Amino acid sequence: MNNNQVIKGMTWAGFASLSWGISGTVLQLISQDLAVPGPWMFSTRTTVTGVILLLLSAVIYRGQIFNVFKTKAALLSVVTYGLFGLAANLITFYYSIQTGNASTATILQYLSPLFIVLGGIFFYRNRPLRSDLLAFLVALVGVLLCITRGDLTHLAVPLVSLLWGLGSGITAAFYVVLPQKASATNPPLVVLGWGTMIAGLFFNLLHPFWVGVPPLTPTLVSSVATVIFFGTILPFGMLLYASRLAPSDVVSIMDALQPIMTTILSVIFFHLAINFFEVLGIVLVLIAIYILQNGRRKAQ
Repeated sequence: MNNNQVIKGMTWAGFASLSWGISGTVLQLISQDLAVPGPWMFSTRTTVTGVILLLLSAVIYRGQIFNVFKTKAALLSVVTYGLFGLAANLITFYYSIQTGNASTATILQYLSPLFIVLGGIFFYRNRPLRSDLLAFLVALVGVLLCITRGDLTHLAVPLVSLLWGLGSGITAAFYVVLPQKASATNPPLVVLGWGTMIAGLFFNLLHPFWVGVPPLTPTLVSSVATVIFFGTILPFGMLLYASRLAPSDVVSIMDALQPIMTTILSVIFFHLAINFFEVLGIVLVLIAIYILQNGRRKAQ
């Protein structure tokens, strides 16, 4: 890979993160201002997105979209990914935003690499690196500053939002780990499509998307379309293209733009009041994830 390719890859990865930032901000509009019930939103988003992704997969990977069901390992991987990764993450992230704000929810979800490492330590007895311990400490300070705004005597966000946000970080870790076996033998777009469709089937069993439909105003329709397009289809396509141009570790660094973008948009459109300590907290969380990823990369 030459430098021009790497720069192009970073640029596309950056656009993907900005796209997710836009989606997170629009979710705050949907969940708070429009007060759209979560169950309807989950069913609608996953059904529409799943259909679109599988149609795209059928066109791009002709005759391959059902290969994911040919082995027990791949089947188990994609089903658990759809239920405990994708579906669970949609729920926790949505309610973290609805009960708090998109900026804090995105920062907490961004902690997913830390939870992946913690899972390896507790379940696989992996020995933590020094960089892991440093990253945990820096992240802890950063999160404390974000959720207290520098005043450790009270929370700046409701406790329920904090808990949902931590759940979002944990389920985002599942989102990364669970589909790995299926993705090892199948195109990522196919795995994402089936995972989304499985999540959609689950949500529709609980609450069909045609039941309890909120008033379909232009604002709601355009907002849901924005979340579907900017929250899944567009950024995933850009990441796939970016991964062909730049190394995965370089691409992952650009993830830092997502919480930054969400915070900036929240300040602009939702008049989120943010002070120096919150900005410092966000910076520390971003630094912590970089320390973690860089340390792990060097240890390989």
